[in-house]
Amino acid sequence: MQDSTTHMAEPAASSSRYTGIAIALHGLLAIGLIYQLGLGVWMGDIPKTPPGLRAEWFNWHKSVGLVLGLLIVLRGLWRLTHRPPNLPDSLPAWQAWAASANHAVLYLCMVTMPVSGFLGSSFTAYPIKFFGTPLPRLWDASAELKEIFSGVHTTCSYLFMAAIALHIMAAAWHMVRRDGVLKRMLP
Repeated sequence: MQDSTTHMAEPAASSSRYTGIAIALHGLLAIGLIYQLGLGVWMGDIPKTPPGLRAEWFNWHKSVGLVLGLLIVLRGLWRLTHRPPNLPDSLPAWQAWAASANHAVLYLCMVTMPVSGFLGSSFTAYPIKFFGTPLPRLWDASAELKEIFSGVHTTCSYLFMAAIALHIMAAAWHMVRRDGVLKRMLP
């Protein structure tokens, strides 16, 4: 079964398992994105005093987000050029459809989160710092655009958390059922 996020012709699946690179990118991004989502929720409660503490955490979140954005681009390129292994024939059609739909939401969120975060931050009065180094300003500050992109970032974070939770629950379901789905992703 080909997932709906594929838009290019792909080579035939040569294995019943994901490649080592796909597995590594999945693991790195899973850890990094769940960390970022948790940090993002927590950061909203950081007081503005003492001075600088809140900014340090926001700058850290932005730096990690930029690194994850690069990994997401790499994962997307890998995914476009390497077809995933087929789902087991025994999997009901509705589960294959649900998996495909949830993967589409996961990929949409993986792209939207760093882009909207970067754009929301780009339109503030403060420079984006990449691990302490200020990046060049691309645009003038705009409170309206900052609010739009920050709103997209926040809204998408809730959708992303729901899609991740569904993905984890589905993995647990397949683990309990021992239906062969998880064998494709295990190292």
